[in-house]
Amino acid sequence: MIRTLLLFMFASLWIPQGLSAQSEAFQVMTFNIRLPNPDDGFNYWPNRKELVLSMIRYHEADLLGVQEAFRSQLDELSKGLPEFDWVGVCRTDGTAHPSPDNEFSAIFYRKSRFEVLLSGTFWLSEHPDKAGIAGWDAALPRIVTWAKFKDKATGKVFFHFNTHFDHIGKVARASSAHLVLSKIKEMGGTLPVLLTGDFNAQPTEEPILILTDPQHPDRVIDAITRSQLPHHGPTGTWTNAFLFPGMPGQRIDYVFIKNGIQVLKHAILSDSWSGRLPSDHLPVLARVIVE
Repeated sequence: MIRTLLLFMFASLWIPQGLSAQSEAFQVMTFNIRLPNPDDGFNYWPNRKELVLSMIRYHEADLLGVQEAFRSQLDELSKGLPEFDWVGVCRTDGTAHPSPDNEFSAIFYRKSRFEVLLSGTFWLSEHPDKAGIAGWDAALPRIVTWAKFKDKATGKVFFHFNTHFDHIGKVARASSAHLVLSKIKEMGGTLPVLLTGDFNAQPTEEPILILTDPQHPDRVIDAITRSQLPHHGPTGTWTNAFLFPGMPGQRIDYVFIKNGIQVLKHAILSDSWSGRLPSDHLPVLARVIVE
């Protein structure tokens, strides 16, 4: 009888701890969904949107940083993901309803899990507060969308920054990396931080080396290097325009962490439908706990 009682007491202590750890964890995804370009033909957005939605739903993202998302695409994602809301403005004019339509780097969040305390956008340029400016040698205006969240499950507060670095300007990408670190320090302080995005740079290239420099006191950490479970999926995130599910040596999309975030697992998702890919980028997913 005593032995049975002790076993019951042990089980009652152990099970909630496991459940608590699972309830604290959530999934963060970064996903360049590819702009709606009619020249893509078979891979034009209307032919892919259900694949993108399926990817997000099945892998149970709770936070999602998107890139190349036009307002029309955001509206369709919102319709297909009613449990989510999003924050962000367009890179060209700083509004939520641009005319003509153009790209957002929006952050989607699960409404039942997160509360937005603050949010905003800054431009990757010499004038971060001025809308529509292409900084340095960039070909296009580039932005960072950010949000300060409260986790309703734990009460913990953290920041999420989401971005898309320029695809042409080498100076712009390096300068953007410095600016992002500065802004994260300025706004985030010592709070936990998630940084997601398409950085148009591989791990050995200057922008990523700047962001993750171990000698830099404000650096961020590539989540793949801290995953408790070995990385799942290919190592590349670029598909060479829908042709290859994760080209070797082409990892340009990332989840970064800072200040007390555990990474339980990390994946680059190469799901396909009879060879069809949802986007010309593969999404990156990390399961994390904010300490």
